[in-house]
Amino acid sequence: MRISIITPSYNQGRYIEDTIRSVMNQNHNDVEHIVVDGGSSDDTVLILKKYPHLKWISEKDKGQSNAINKGFQMSTGQIISWINSDDFYEENVFREIAEYFDFHPECQILYGDITYVAKDGAFLRKVCGETISYESLARSPDIVRQPSCFWRRSVVDELGGLDESLHIVMDFDFFLRVAEHCQFHYLNKNLSFFRSYGESKTNARQFRQAREFLKVYRKHRIRMDRHRLWFLAVRVLDSMGVGKTLRTLIRPFKPL
Repeated sequence: MRISIITPSYNQGRYIEDTIRSVMNQNHNDVEHIVVDGGSSDDTVLILKKYPHLKWISEKDKGQSNAINKGFQMSTGQIISWINSDDFYEENVFREIAEYFDFHPECQILYGDITYVAKDGAFLRKVCGETISYESLARSPDIVRQPSCFWRRSVVDELGGLDESLHIVMDFDFFLRVAEHCQFHYLNKNLSFFRSYGESKTNARQFRQAREFLKVYRKHRIRMDRHRLWFLAVRVLDSMGVGKTLRTLIRPFKPL
């Protein structure tokens, strides 16, 4: 089975080579890596030109969701995933992923563990186990493990790509739609590394994220119970720069 990896990119020349090499450092011989760059002004394009095996374009787009949808359209693999240009894969996991899909024809989407690392790649924490379903996603959107998710092409063909009106939580919306129709299968193995660093989460981004989560809840007609209200409140507090202090004060009132 061919695995198609989509990487949206914009001015991530500092990290994108790690992403490219992580796709190369696999034990599966049929991998297609597509980089959709939004017209970077740093050295991203120079780096892309160093790797002739890549399929890539560099042009202005309408945001990350639009770039990823372009990659979906360019892809030819039976298995698809996307990984951002500052994240990277675990070495030698693609063969096991392809074999899982081959041996489990009923599987439409597969996920594994994810490790959070600092800007320099130093270990922060690992997230493993935990069942992903429509109910668990709707209750706790943070369990999405986008870089560690792989799905069959038929999923995109039947359900469509990303909602391009969403620029931050498009993965949450996409996986909710998938979970309405498919059971998530779990592979007990670390599949990817997510780079977590301060610049990736500005105060303005946190507020916008909360607004987009609310939009997705309404889109899917998900009832706003106390757990979801708490989830959104945390992001609004963070956007005001007082999240840590106020969360400490109101922690006793957090829903169980």
